[in-house]
Amino acid sequence: MSQPANLVDHLRRVRLFAMDVDGVLTDGRLYFQADGVEIKAFHTQDGQGLKLLKRAGLHVAIITGRDSPMVSQRAAALGIPHVYQGCEDKLVTLRKLCQRLNLELDQVAYCGDDLPDLATIKRSGVGITVPNAPDYLHTHADWITERLGGHGAVREVCDALLDAQGHWGTVIDTYLHGRR
Repeated sequence: MSQPANLVDHLRRVRLFAMDVDGVLTDGRLYFQADGVEIKAFHTQDGQGLKLLKRAGLHVAIITGRDSPMVSQRAAALGIPHVYQGCEDKLVTLRKLCQRLNLELDQVAYCGDDLPDLATIKRSGVGITVPNAPDYLHTHADWITERLGGHGAVREVCDALLDAQGHWGTVIDTYLHGRR
């Protein structure tokens, strides 16, 4: 897990990890069957990381511009209660969620991959993007993950948050000794 040195201090403050879906939780490609049904592929390691964050007491949210039953299904399977689809202004949605959770924006890590995520990346305590995002997003992010969106980038963020907040040893211990 390699991030800029001062990033660890910012990760310690995070109480909410919010993310986009297409290009972050997925590789950004949209799959449609002949009958028009949409299919998405999610990385299992990302899902495990999100479960670990929740177990450690962090809030997790999905904020996406598209509306997809697949996102609802995946969020339900992972126990993610904060799911916002069809969002035209993700920053407005994030601010409302922060109010509801009694958090400040500097307690948020947000990961996105395209222009609709830009303001949210800029205003969050830790703005994150993925290497397959456009270069102009890279210039505004605090951290660019090593892994691509849909290929473990979310897990990379989850592991870094758990490590920075001192939960990583407990996670490993839990799995070594089977006390899940």
